[in-house]
Amino acid sequence: MTVVRIHLVSTLGPKEVLDVLTDFSAARPQLWPTIDAEHFEVHDLGSTWAEVTEGTSAAWERARYSWEPGGDTVTITTLDSKLFGAGGGWVFRMTPEGDGTRVDVELTRQPSTLKGKMLASLLPLAAPGSLRKSFSVPLQAK
Repeated sequence: MTVVRIHLVSTLGPKEVLDVLTDFSAARPQLWPTIDAEHFEVHDLGSTWAEVTEGTSAAWERARYSWEPGGDTVTITTLDSKLFGAGGGWVFRMTPEGDGTRVDVELTRQPSTLKGKMLASLLPLAAPGSLRKSFSVPLQAK
């Protein structure tokens, strides 16, 4: 299992960060640079959860999001993934910090194939910078 942890400081308040993370409208692919419209599908949506497929042709993931309204955590469980298969996921934790929010991000991958294991071994080196970059615009992070 591979775990990558990063944190960002967003200019948004915690509720606004939660709203960005859980906005599954048609605008989501325009907001997130790692999602294209062809690989974005909302399968089911509740008031505190969503099951979606999102990503690109190179790297898509079907996942179940869960959160509490007004809460400080969004948990994303990977159901299937082009690169890594089922297992693992993401946890986003929001903590007020100054006029904004500290967002702690934890990515966990449990690859089952040789290719997935090789890619997962590179994540601790490559993922922190690319994750910060891809989250900076939607989360308005410094």
